[in-house]
Amino acid sequence: MAKKASPAKSGTTARKRAAKPKMKAAARKPARAKAASRPKRASSPRRRSSELTAADALFKLIQSPLVADLLAIGATAALAAVAQSRSSRQDEAGRKSSRSLKAAAKAAAAAMGRRLSAEVGEIRKASAKTRGSAKA
Repeated sequence: MAKKASPAKSGTTARKRAAKPKMKAAARKPARAKAASRPKRASSPRRRSSELTAADALFKLIQSPLVADLLAIGATAALAAVAQSRSSRQDEAGRKSSRSLKAAAKAAAAAMGRRLSAEVGEIRKASAKTRGSAKA
């Protein structure tokens, strides 16, 4: 709630202001002239285009088809787990949403893990074939 404005007291503040002596402005130092002889530095060091930063590596990883495939598999597994818990409300896991969410996360992680291990297995088989053909 706002306060009511109090009536101004007549003359007391004007006398207080007049009674204070005014301070003189302090003399300022003259501004330094900028040195024109100093060369300007680059704002940031230039990087070679061949250097790969952590951010660049992360962006490349996110854009890879394997990561997109893993995310799709995980989302599908999670959706299936949620649908299963919703359809069978009689069991204890379907009664609480936190339990169904936990079950969905476990299903997604398991599906992503299976897919990732399958991909790593395929890579190992392919590298073993190239090693075998290089020896021969």
